[in-house]
Amino acid sequence: MTIAPQSYLPWRQPAGGRADRPCMRDDRIELTYAEFATRVEAVAEQFAEHGVGTGSVVAIMLPNRVELLVSLAAAWRLGAAATPVNPVFTATEATYQIEDADATLVVAATDALAGVRPVLLVDHLRASPHTSTAPHRTRDDDLALLIYTSGSTGRPKGVMLDHGNIAAMAGSMVEALHLDDSAHCLLVLPLFHVNAICVSYLATMIAGGQLSVLARFHPVEFLEAIARLRPTYFSAVPTIYAHLLALPDGVEADTSSVRYAICGAAPASVQVLRGIEERYGFPLLEGYGLTEGTCASTANPLAGPRKPGTVGTALPGQIVAIMGKDGALLPAGERGEVVVRGPNVMRGYLNRPEATAETLMDGWLHTGDVGILDEDGYLRLVDRIKDMIIRGGENIYPKEIENVLHGHPAVLEAAVVGAPDEVYGEVPVAVVALHPERQADVEELLGMCREHLTKVKVPTAIRIVGSIPKNPVGKIDKPTLRADIAGHARAHHGA
Repeated sequence: MTIAPQSYLPWRQPAGGRADRPCMRDDRIELTYAEFATRVEAVAEQFAEHGVGTGSVVAIMLPNRVELLVSLAAAWRLGAAATPVNPVFTATEATYQIEDADATLVVAATDALAGVRPVLLVDHLRASPHTSTAPHRTRDDDLALLIYTSGSTGRPKGVMLDHGNIAAMAGSMVEALHLDDSAHCLLVLPLFHVNAICVSYLATMIAGGQLSVLARFHPVEFLEAIARLRPTYFSAVPTIYAHLLALPDGVEADTSSVRYAICGAAPASVQVLRGIEERYGFPLLEGYGLTEGTCASTANPLAGPRKPGTVGTALPGQIVAIMGKDGALLPAGERGEVVVRGPNVMRGYLNRPEATAETLMDGWLHTGDVGILDEDGYLRLVDRIKDMIIRGGENIYPKEIENVLHGHPAVLEAAVVGAPDEVYGEVPVAVVALHPERQADVEELLGMCREHLTKVKVPTAIRIVGSIPKNPVGKIDKPTLRADIAGHARAHHGA
């Protein structure tokens, strides 16, 4: 589906009687499409008074709330881009992003960053404009978003996404999910991430549906919101679904309004996918993508077969392939790097031409993920190239071990990383979080690994922890785990 920016820009909505329809709400405010457009015009007027114009960047450092979405659209109304900043960032982290993006203005809840750039407090945003001004004529190649990567290696990089990218992504989701004006999305993921912006916000706006914004995720409160607001779909990460499955059996939930839910950002176990459908009664569509691809590139189809253990087929408008080390595309069943092509692929990294050239080679987005396409075009992820463990020359993919551990009913989450070893170079070590109402011990889990894995793949140690660390977008933080395990290894060796 080809989508033009006017489909999600509130001041250029096509005719169709949307003006008085519910558009979005949070726990404080509810707006129709017309009221949202008025707020956007008012805030754009304020931004202009602070020097924001065509080509500027506005930093938005807010928790999930309607004003964040108003601010995004207000920046676009002026021909500016937006860079959403994680609201729990330290001053050091926030300052780095704001300065790297060269933001003209910061929208925030406090003036703590006033010494970095001018700050407009969210409580001071206008609800109606003082005058009427014509909006910028938005083009596909206008920069729309600067989304910063999580920075697991080195400093975070600004991913440049233009309006053509985000229109292609949102339009692809509308087509894949069969969205129309009856769609009601419950937005729970953080809005500093492109998943929430494109899959939940923009796709819903294109379809003419409504959006309910949650400030935070808490399992019981989330289920209560579903029962109260009656959404038709939502997008979340595996950790959220794991928490929902971990609720005591006595917790009841009315999820009858939910037609389906989407799972992305990190691989989900087959047990989680099946468990959600069995307990809550709606299908879970697992997908896959990168920020550099404006969020998603594959998904298990809503109308077609869903293959557990895969992340589905290429989304409309995209090509997903497997590439060998020599740059040749590989046939079905062959293992190699996942590469993506389509109008959703980023413009590049801000002020990082070398990193851009490494990632965008020969017209393909190189994901750094290892995968296999089957004969039907379904993608199975093997692992991240950088996460691969080389034990004495043997390549070990942590996901294979994690899949075995997830097969134990007591295992809620599992992560496997490489630990330094004097003999083998590195060896696999597993970190496991258990279901709060179930038990398992290390020997039991090791026995399961020995049963299903060759000897070199069996973890040399399994650590059972209360919770596994996550990065800001909900992915398991493997760099932190590696550093922690390496520290344990050094301490043990020193002893």
